[in-house]
Amino acid sequence: MAKKEDAKSADSQKQQTSQAKQTTGHQKATAKKAKAPSKEEQLQKQVADLQKKLDDKDDQYLRAEAEIQNMTTRFNKERAQILKYDGQDLAKSILPVLDNLKRALQIKVTDDNGKQLMKGIQMTHDHLVAALKDHGITEIEAEGKPFDPNLHQAVQTVPVQGDQKPDTVAKVLQAGYQLKDRVLRPSMVVVTQ
Repeated sequence: MAKKEDAKSADSQKQQTSQAKQTTGHQKATAKKAKAPSKEEQLQKQVADLQKKLDDKDDQYLRAEAEIQNMTTRFNKERAQILKYDGQDLAKSILPVLDNLKRALQIKVTDDNGKQLMKGIQMTHDHLVAALKDHGITEIEAEGKPFDPNLHQAVQTVPVQGDQKPDTVAKVLQAGYQLKDRVLRPSMVVVTQ
């Protein structure tokens, strides 16, 4: 009988061990199910990741498009500036010629040959001034105007005389010129103080 009781006891222990193993196995399976995301959760995570990547690409695209638009605007402005001031270098080269023609016109002549020569110089001067004006190059008016350091270069000062106001251009020594709104060469002037 002792053998029967030992066998029952052993069977009982086996059953308990078997039940404990089943319980532990069931708990592990339940834990795995709880830890492992479902197929739907996996798909939702994938969709969220793809949406984030798409948003990043959209942002990159919009930034690139804005940069291209800014570059185009900047290019158009620079191009307009170049076209606006296209003849600047040529005009600067011609200004000394115009100065020499003005100096030649200041010479006093008395004979007929000299007068004819002066007439030709005057015509050349007038045509050159007209051509420059057609391209937006004009002389800066200075004499009697208030001194403006953006337009005038003071090379000498003189005391105020009579009804003159201080800081006024008394005399122009060399004419200044501007191309549209840009100063090519400031007027060299004498200013009252």
